[in-house]
Amino acid sequence: MPIRAALPLILVMATGAALPARAQDPLSAIDWLSSSVATPAGAAVGAPALPAEAPVTSGGALPQDVAVSVLDAPSPDAIGLLSPATSGLPRDLWGMGLEEEVRSAIASERNDLLPALQSLTITLMLAEAAPPPDSSGKGALLLARIDRLLSMGALDQAAELLEAAPAGDPELFRRAFDVALLTGNEERGCEMMRATPNLAPTFPARIFCVARSGDWNAAALTLRTAQALGYVTEEEDSLLSRFLDPDLYEGDALPPIPARMTPLAWRMFEAIGEPQSTMTLPLAFAHAELRDTAGWKSQIESAERLARAGVIAPNVLLGLYTERLPAASGGVWDRVDAFQRFETALRAGDPGAVAQSLPAAWARMTEAELEVPFATLFAEDLSRLPLTGQAGKIAFELGLLSPRYEAIAKARKAESTREAFLIGLATGSLSGAIPPDTLGRAIAPAFLRSEPTAEFAALIEQRRIGEGILLAIEKIGRGVQGDLSGVTEGLAFLRHIGLEDTARQTALELMLLERRG
Repeated sequence: MPIRAALPLILVMATGAALPARAQDPLSAIDWLSSSVATPAGAAVGAPALPAEAPVTSGGALPQDVAVSVLDAPSPDAIGLLSPATSGLPRDLWGMGLEEEVRSAIASERNDLLPALQSLTITLMLAEAAPPPDSSGKGALLLARIDRLLSMGALDQAAELLEAAPAGDPELFRRAFDVALLTGNEERGCEMMRATPNLAPTFPARIFCVARSGDWNAAALTLRTAQALGYVTEEEDSLLSRFLDPDLYEGDALPPIPARMTPLAWRMFEAIGEPQSTMTLPLAFAHAELRDTAGWKSQIESAERLARAGVIAPNVLLGLYTERLPAASGGVWDRVDAFQRFETALRAGDPGAVAQSLPAAWARMTEAELEVPFATLFAEDLSRLPLTGQAGKIAFELGLLSPRYEAIAKARKAESTREAFLIGLATGSLSGAIPPDTLGRAIAPAFLRSEPTAEFAALIEQRRIGEGILLAIEKIGRGVQGDLSGVTEGLAFLRHIGLEDTARQTALELMLLERRG
C-alpha cells in the first residue's frame, strides 16, 4: 500500500476518528472562531443544520406578503434561558416577522451601548420565544443569538444557551469549544469532541485535544500525518510543532502571530510560554486573562473591559481591585489605589474619610467608564451616610445609576433644576420638571407621552416586539452620537411596551454618563 494511502489508516488507529475534509476558514459572523471542526457534507440525524453566517441585509417594518412555515417540527430557535415571566417579554416575541429579517436585526453591530441597553440586549438574546412563522426549524435564530452574545463578550451567558441547545451540530460545537478554551474549560471542550462521533475535528483541534489528554506520541503522529497530506498551513505547522515540543525550538524565532487570532491559537501561544495580550483582540478573549495564570494587571484590565460591557458581575472587579496593594502608580494602579482608599473608608463607616476619598475614586471610575459597576457595588451603603457637598452630590448621582435609583431619588430633596429633572426621571413623573439641556429636552417627551411613532406602531401591530426592541436600542444608540429624535422615539417605545424600568435607567444613564464616542 502506498504510504499516502496508509497514512489515513494510521491516523484512525492513533486517534479513533476518521479523516476530515481539509478545513476551510469558517464562514461565521464571529470571524475569530477556531476552525475546530469541518462541516460534514450532510447534517447528522436529529441535529439542526445551522447556517454559518448571518445576513447583512435589512428589511423595513412590514414583512413580505407570504410566509412559509414548517408545521409540527420542534425548532431550536425556541430555546431560551429566561421564561416570559422572568424576562418580561412575550412568548411570541418575533410575532409575524420573517426569519431572515429577525436574524439580520440580531446580527447588526451596536457598539458602545449604554449599560441598561446592554443588559436589555442580553435579556432579549436569552429569552424563550416562539420562532417566526416562516422559520425553517434549523436553528438560524439560535445561532444568531449565540453569536450576538459572543460578540458582546457574554461568554457565560452564551455557554448556558449552548448547553441547552441540541448536541452534535458542528457550528454549535465550534462556539462551545472556543468558549471552553477562553474560560479555562478546555478539558470539557475536548470531552465534547470525543463524545460526539459525528463531528469531524480539524487537525489543529484534534492535535490539541490528544496532547491535552497526555498522549503526546499520538499527537505528534497526527501532526506528521497532517504535514504529509497538506492538511495544516505553514503557520499552523509552526505553532503546533512548538506546542508539542517547545524544548526542540528553544532559541528559535517565535511562530508568526496569526493575522486572525483564534482561541485555539491563543491557548497554544500561552502553552509555549508566549501569551499574547488580549487588549487588541475581540472582547471575548478578555475572559482568558481572568484566570489565575494571568498577571494581576492583566486580570484587572480584562475585568474592567468585561465589567464595562456588563457581562460579568461587579463583584469580580471588587475582588481583583482589593486583592493586594498596587505595586506601582499611573494608569490602572491609580484606579486600584483610589478604589482601595474609598472602599476602606466605607467599610469603616467613617463619613469624613468617605467624603475625602469618594471624589477621587469616582473620577477614576468615570475615566474608565465603570460608573455603573461602581454604583451597583456601593450605592446602598453610601445612601446610609450623612454626606454633603461634593461627596453628597456624587453619592446621589451614583445612586441614580444603581438598581436602587427610585428609592434614592425619592429620599432626595432637589437642590437644582437638574436634580429635579433627574428625580422626575427616576420616579417616572416629569410633571413640572424643566429639562436642563438639549438631551433632557429629547428625553422629556418620551415620559410625558409615550405613544409610538408610525414605524414602531407597525411593528407592534404585527407583534414584532423583539425587532421593535432592537430598533429602539439602535435609535437610542444613534441618539448618543447626536441623533436626538431617536432618543425620544426609542424611549417612548420601551415605555409603551411595558419596559418602564429599562426606559428610566436608560434615560438616567443618558443624562449622567459621558458616552459621546
